[in-house]
Amino acid sequence: MTALRTSPARQHDAAPAGRSRTSGLRTPRSAIILSYAVVLVGVAVALGPFLYVVSTSLKETTSLFSYPPDWIPSPLYWGNFASLLADHPFVWWTFNTLLVASAVTGLKLWFDSMAGYALAKMDFAGKRGVALLFLLSVAIPISALIIPLFFVVRWLGLLDTYWALILPPLANPLGIFMARSFIVSIPDDIEASARLDGASEFTIYRKIVLPLIRPGLVVLGMFIFMLQYTSLIWPLIAIQDSQRQVLAVGISGLQSAFLQDWGLLSAGMLLAALPITLVFLLVQNAFVTSDLSGALKE
Repeated sequence: MTALRTSPARQHDAAPAGRSRTSGLRTPRSAIILSYAVVLVGVAVALGPFLYVVSTSLKETTSLFSYPPDWIPSPLYWGNFASLLADHPFVWWTFNTLLVASAVTGLKLWFDSMAGYALAKMDFAGKRGVALLFLLSVAIPISALIIPLFFVVRWLGLLDTYWALILPPLANPLGIFMARSFIVSIPDDIEASARLDGASEFTIYRKIVLPLIRPGLVVLGMFIFMLQYTSLIWPLIAIQDSQRQVLAVGISGLQSAFLQDWGLLSAGMLLAALPITLVFLLVQNAFVTSDLSGALKE
């Protein structure tokens, strides 16, 4: 009787489920259960505060302190959102925040990428001194710059204008160092070849450097946009007109020293989170697309 033999490849494919093909060790079921439990706990910790804000925004303030707590409002109360949109300039706050954050992000990406290119790839007198000066300015806390910045903006006559919110953040040199770190990794041979073909420095920057560091610029743009979207201290000082205030200042102004309308505050925080969430989803898709397109080029 002829014995049936299985090839080594078939024996490898016939390995029992749950056994690693590389090491031949079976993953313990308890470890799998523990990993899923850790993930579920992390999701609960991350979503718990958000779900509580959603629940609070759909309740009347008087019902927030009922016992036992009503986690799922019944019936749903939409008065907080109606009051926020009807009695407060929330739409203007959102428009101002998006306008300022977008303008600062676009201008800083342009200026920081050009300055980062100069520090990374160009030789000029005083280059090390300029880099050292930028590095020292990063170490200065923002609280130490508020008073002199206020006097400068007032002297220029820019208080209570959009320029008071757009121009000062452009002087932050942190984005220059981040852009420089992206550009330093580009091989010098690419720029040398472009210079041999007669390309100018600005052409190299615009047509070669910017496409290569696009994923890094997306990350830097997300960082800058987030900082401006949540900015509170400087807009609170520079803007007094409620029609030109930003979301962080407007929502903080909903609080009172004697009365806390938690339902109204929760509705404001929930609506304020929607635009930035949408922006992050769009930017994430752009980041993944640019990253894959760069990886597929030969």
